[in-house]
Amino acid sequence: MLLSAATGLVDATSVLGLDKVFTANMTGNVVFLGFAAVGTAGFHWPYYVLALLAFGLGAALSGRLGKRCAPRGRRQWLIMAASGEAGLLWVAAGFAALRPPTEHGEWSICVLIALTAAAMGSRNATARQLKVADLTTTVLTLTITGIAADSHLAGGDGPNFWRRMRAVLAMLAGAAVGACLVRLWGLAPPLALAGVCVLAATLVLATDEVPTDSGLAHP
Repeated sequence: MLLSAATGLVDATSVLGLDKVFTANMTGNVVFLGFAAVGTAGFHWPYYVLALLAFGLGAALSGRLGKRCAPRGRRQWLIMAASGEAGLLWVAAGFAALRPPTEHGEWSICVLIALTAAAMGSRNATARQLKVADLTTTVLTLTITGIAADSHLAGGDGPNFWRRMRAVLAMLAGAAVGACLVRLWGLAPPLALAGVCVLAATLVLATDEVPTDSGLAHP
């Protein structure tokens, strides 16, 4: 839930402060890239390409980290992954404080896109390897589909309803808080807070035990 809230903080920062770029949700960038490809005003294709490339790089590096470190101990692996993600977010926060895009223009936006997209790519790769059902922590499309498709209205028994709803509400809350912080104090505070959420939650909650419904075998 805390990771989902952190995603809301990051996307609020990127969409509101980095010229309508999603650095946690790549679906939006692919759609916006299509708009830019046909010359739609207000959409800048270099930003979306950069976000996609940085996200992919972060995911690739995190995937390699997981394959090497997960067999040695899940807690150690998760703390290493969270430290990398939080570090990138904190570097982005420091950069945003020293070189805000409102004053330094396109190059500042590009640096912040690269840092935050790489952090979110790393997160996605880690979440993917954990295989916890309905909790990707960055995308809610399948989660909301599951709420509806497995509901009593659809003839189901609503498995994991509250877990799914908590994920939706957590990201909603993160986005709302992030938007308020961006409006009041700029891009640095929500990015710094996202990093704190990621690392603190992992340090406190990560264990070597695998949830019984995660789809992973016990070590």
